[in-house]
Amino acid sequence: MIDKIEIIKAFNHRHACKVFDANKKISDADFSFILETARLSPSSFGFEPWKFLIVQNMDLREKLKLITWGAQGTLPTASHFVVILARKQKTMNYDGQYIKHMMKDVHHLTDDAIQKRSGLFKTFQDVDFNLIENERAIFDWSSKQTYIALANMMTSAAMINIDSCPIEGYKAKEMEKLMADDFGIDHTEFGVTCMVAFGYRIDKQRNKTRQEINEITRWFN
Repeated sequence: MIDKIEIIKAFNHRHACKVFDANKKISDADFSFILETARLSPSSFGFEPWKFLIVQNMDLREKLKLITWGAQGTLPTASHFVVILARKQKTMNYDGQYIKHMMKDVHHLTDDAIQKRSGLFKTFQDVDFNLIENERAIFDWSSKQTYIALANMMTSAAMINIDSCPIEGYKAKEMEKLMADDFGIDHTEFGVTCMVAFGYRIDKQRNKTRQEINEITRWFN
């Protein structure tokens, strides 16, 4: 049984670390553990609309730094830096090849089950959430799911005393071009949703401030 007190300690320990100790590196085993918690994260229909780019090359980090105003302190100092991508409409439509691949090759569904699930997914996208009306709607839906993996990565890191910083501060158009030119990413299939840096803090953490629980919850018994 995991100690609940230790879990809350990890949540209090976690903060958006803006600068890391550049001389301290996360072990391969620890970072593999963090990535595994991303891989095991839940997603809508289990379709995993994400990809994780681990950017260790410092030349690539310098290029990222030019267009990522929210990572000026973390890009040069982080032990590990991750760019998180979300799938776009091209691969996430209910009748797309990627969706068929997931159901057949990953979920190992029967042909009958695939047909039923495809119908359910079509209704979800087309009727329930009206996602296929434009490309941005699908991308936003995919992006929201990547934040589940992001949160799990940061929490699992905090539980083993590794610091992190989630990052949204970047220039979207320039980022898309950089992803295509330097990372070989097809921007018709993927877009950048956020980034996250990992390492060990060098500065003292400020006191955590949050609203009280009764300010953010309502019970209906």
